[in-house]
Amino acid sequence: MTKLHLRLTAGAAMACFASAASAACPPATVADMQGVAAGAYPQQFELAEFEKLASCDLAFTANPKIAAFNAKILGNGALPALRERLPAEPLVVAPYAAIGAYGGVITGLSKGTESGTSDLLSVRHVNFARYADDLQTVVPNVADGWSWNAEFTELTITLRKGHKWSDGAPFTADDVAFWHNHLILNPDVYEKTPERWLFAGKPATVEAVDAETVKFTFPAPTPGILNRFAVDYGQPFQPKHFLGQFVKAINPDADKVAQNHGFANGAEAIDFYSGGSDWKDVPSPLLKDAEKASKIGRAVVPTLESHIVVDESAEGRKLVANPYFHMVDTAGQQLPYIPEIVETYVGDKEVQNLKIMNGEVIWKQQAIFLEDFPLLKENEGKGGYTVSFAPTFGENVFYSFNRTHKDPVLRKVFNDLRFNRAMSLAINRDEINEIVYLGQGKPMQGVPAEVKTVSFVEDSHLTKDIEHDPATAKKLLAEMGLKDSNGDGTLELPDGRPFVVRLVYSSQGAPVKMQELVRDYWSEVGVRVDLKEVTSDEYRAGGNNNELDVTVWKYDGNAGPTISQDITVFVPPFGDFFNPGTGFAWASWKKTGGKEGIEPPADIKKLWDLGQKFIQVEFGSDESNSIGREITDIHVDNMLKIGTVGDIVAPFMYRNDLKNVQPLTAKTYDFYWAYPYRPQQWFLAK
Repeated sequence: MTKLHLRLTAGAAMACFASAASAACPPATVADMQGVAAGAYPQQFELAEFEKLASCDLAFTANPKIAAFNAKILGNGALPALRERLPAEPLVVAPYAAIGAYGGVITGLSKGTESGTSDLLSVRHVNFARYADDLQTVVPNVADGWSWNAEFTELTITLRKGHKWSDGAPFTADDVAFWHNHLILNPDVYEKTPERWLFAGKPATVEAVDAETVKFTFPAPTPGILNRFAVDYGQPFQPKHFLGQFVKAINPDADKVAQNHGFANGAEAIDFYSGGSDWKDVPSPLLKDAEKASKIGRAVVPTLESHIVVDESAEGRKLVANPYFHMVDTAGQQLPYIPEIVETYVGDKEVQNLKIMNGEVIWKQQAIFLEDFPLLKENEGKGGYTVSFAPTFGENVFYSFNRTHKDPVLRKVFNDLRFNRAMSLAINRDEINEIVYLGQGKPMQGVPAEVKTVSFVEDSHLTKDIEHDPATAKKLLAEMGLKDSNGDGTLELPDGRPFVVRLVYSSQGAPVKMQELVRDYWSEVGVRVDLKEVTSDEYRAGGNNNELDVTVWKYDGNAGPTISQDITVFVPPFGDFFNPGTGFAWASWKKTGGKEGIEPPADIKKLWDLGQKFIQVEFGSDESNSIGREITDIHVDNMLKIGTVGDIVAPFMYRNDLKNVQPLTAKTYDFYWAYPYRPQQWFLAK
């Protein structure tokens, strides 16, 4: 249930509480709230709320070196006083253990500019809202409040008065309306409106009511959209004052302005700065064309995040603190405490582990697997770091055979339920659990919803065909008419070719050892597997172009907050660009009204209607659970994704001088990695 957060302007608050607010504010922390009562939301307060509860006036201070960092931000001018940089109602954050000190660098690793980088993107991330670290409570962030109408078709969001972009320009409701009306709905930017911003097949309307109020009106009940804003990497606001110059509806000379900067037109300029993606600096314009970015006077578009990119090369990127960031601690210090982030691109896992063991890495959670844990644990003392376990969501690795394969012979085999049952029964999940997950998981079939976040997945779903039974697997393959005529151990396809499956994978998506084990299990029953490891970019390109025999990845995007507002994992192709599934030609058939692609079976067709019904009712209600159970039945009955091991824990690490680190409630992309744990209040001990 969404809570209505009531706003007070700073001026009204001062008038109401002047008699009470007469002392310096206590430096409250989660560990010691110093007598300050809990506010409306866990571990954070609006300014007026905090001053009332603490009977104090909060005085503000900034990083003494912030001007030097500001000078590194291309396009920024001289800084005004801190109080002019903060919103009238900054968000007051209670640090976990201690009030921090300024200084230092967060060093982290990713595999490349768009591979594993969400780990550090989440450290600086903001959105309208976020989940608190209990992963149950949605709390304000960029927004300071919201309200719904009774039908869940109108969402009114209030913003912080005086909030500014990282270049000092005002951030207002116009920036939200601009994002939706002039980017998302702009055919020059997106040839077709992205499906994730369509509701019952139609876009919302977004209206700036006044500078601090924006109203979303949806064509159908959309009660889960606030969950998207709380976990999603996509930010539903963009700087109109910068990108608007390249939009013809706002600036009739948009193309001319763009051409003066070396672009063909305004749309190309927008693509240069946004990449057609909500990850507006991944890859950043600096990596695309540093000289062009320099001429325009912007390295990346202004941001509301805690840090902004100032340098990037093929080796990595560097960021500095946003001098206009909207959060302060309970002592009045503007966050973040750690003013710099250095992200290094390391594609090789052994090199990644070596850097961790050498103490070079401050924080790392993405793409550290259980198979890495013994080595990293053994070297904790040497590297001065701690490696810990956290529960996972969406980590059940699946194998999904391409039901709309371009090869008609393989397509027919892959659509045969007997084949998919055989491949599931051939897998020794108990052995995978012991070898890959150190016995920490539970053999489990693939289901389209994270079990720990929903109540409609049943034991019968999770246990279907998960026993290790190669004899039955061979029998099922024989029933299909697949034979090994020459006795070489490999079955032949109906057209006489050896039955060879190309298993292309990325280590970002699943442990390497699992691929080797599954190769051997399937080879044992007569299906030869050719393994090939590629980068995540190559893997995603192959998957999204319908070129893979089988997709293998984790179940990203199937936790409750995601499926409550996004049916992506429910319907073909059962994934998104970053996590491709199967049935791409089914999806094309649906998208083109049957003019292209391949018509799916009747029960697959039902998933589109069921998915829309699911997100139009309140998540967790009896109706929601009934629909969710039917969706799960279809997925499991068709074995759309063959699961392996779920309910596992996974390691993450941090260097011991990083303070205010909270034990993770879950290590998961579905709640956007570090975002619920307020990384802006991390600091480095000196």
